[in-house]
Amino acid sequence: MKVLMHTCCAPCSVYCIKALDKEGIKPDLFWFNPNIHPYTEYKARRDCLIEYSKRDDIDLNLIIKDDYGVDEFCKNVSSSINTRCMDYCYRVRFEETVKFAKENGYDAFTSTLFVSIYQNHDYMKKICEELAEKYEIKFLYRDFRVGFREGQNEAREKGLYMQKYCGCIFSEEERYSKQIKKDKDYFDNELILVRPSIENKEQVMN
Repeated sequence: MKVLMHTCCAPCSVYCIKALDKEGIKPDLFWFNPNIHPYTEYKARRDCLIEYSKRDDIDLNLIIKDDYGVDEFCKNVSSSINTRCMDYCYRVRFEETVKFAKENGYDAFTSTLFVSIYQNHDYMKKICEELAEKYEIKFLYRDFRVGFREGQNEAREKGLYMQKYCGCIFSEEERYSKQIKKDKDYFDNELILVRPSIENKEQVMN
């Protein structure tokens, strides 16, 4: 069976590739993730996946649809930032995957996002089922979450780039929300800036 697997990053692909290999399935990987920002983060994840796909023990075809799109992304989620994943992020990536799969003779599609214990699994499954029906192509559903920790540990052992947040600039803010609040409280309550003068010279020097 010819399978196209939407791939969000190298670490998440580790267990998915291994699980499908046990079924005799060697998927082609499909990179399309305009939700990842800033560009330095987007490039780090993309380039890590490129290098990983070339390794002798993996050696999989990788299709890159390079579309860094912070402007387009923000435009589409500006009215629904809190529900951006369900309203836009999942669907735009899955639909692009399905279109490519249909146009290029694949039998089925799936995604590494189904390995994440942090994503809305049931909602992603619902979108993929809808798209499978719309484009008349099989959705290869697998609940990869059972191997999430195993895959992450193996990714660290392999020295893969391990991201610290889901992808978009809003998820980055959420990831560091506690530190942001801590810094704000510190600067609001602890730090007093004064213009240097002879009167406060001793205090400043201390």
